[in-house]
Amino acid sequence: MSDGAERPALRLAFRCPPELADLLPPPVAAAKALPGWLRAMPATAPDAETGNPVRTLKHCPPLIDALGLGYLILLPVDVRVERGPAFSWDWSPPATGLEGLSRSPLSFHVAAQGQGAPFARPERRFLKFQNFWTIATDPGVSILVTHPLNRPDLPFDTLAGVVDTDRYGDGLIHFPAIWRDDGFKGVLPRGTPVAQIVPFRREPLDATIGTLTPDQAQATDRLRQALDQETGIYRRHHRADRRGG
Repeated sequence: MSDGAERPALRLAFRCPPELADLLPPPVAAAKALPGWLRAMPATAPDAETGNPVRTLKHCPPLIDALGLGYLILLPVDVRVERGPAFSWDWSPPATGLEGLSRSPLSFHVAAQGQGAPFARPERRFLKFQNFWTIATDPGVSILVTHPLNRPDLPFDTLAGVVDTDRYGDGLIHFPAIWRDDGFKGVLPRGTPVAQIVPFRREPLDATIGTLTPDQAQATDRLRQALDQETGIYRRHHRADRRGG
């Protein structure tokens, strides 16, 4: 539903050094890079207890909309992973006009920087995905940087952070991560999503916490009954149109 007042789009500007423009996979709208496992999922699957077919997550708009939110930053080169883990790559990008800019796709944080954090692993360095794109937004707009949503199939966990990119639009934001899958051995291919970028307006939050009125309870009950009686109610009547330019 809309009140008729269209808000301006949340605009992002991604810029890289010109020397790297032909080498880097550009950031991609997450909605255009949904994971292969989602496409490969069956639309229905038999329930193990009843044997009856049930609709799979392929029909779950909230999950799909989270996968498609914002933009993805992609790994710029194949990275070989040996047990340990140990990382290597074959990539020699040209020097750029940015003095001191690393030409490595990965770097590391020492383990001590995570001391006391529940997600840190003792004596295990933090992985850091190097990012070669500046990210700028309009005044009042920040970005949430997070692990690609609903992507536990990736063998790492990118740590979440918020950056005020309206003020830091000239800076490079790198992505610390924890290597999670010690059994992984192989190649992280070029184009693997390493971070999801979700812009948001910095506005005060004001939550109301209370109980349902009789009218609100009736409305909730009607919606529950409609969901039980017919599939696709949320998708057809309550899901916002995310198509844009």
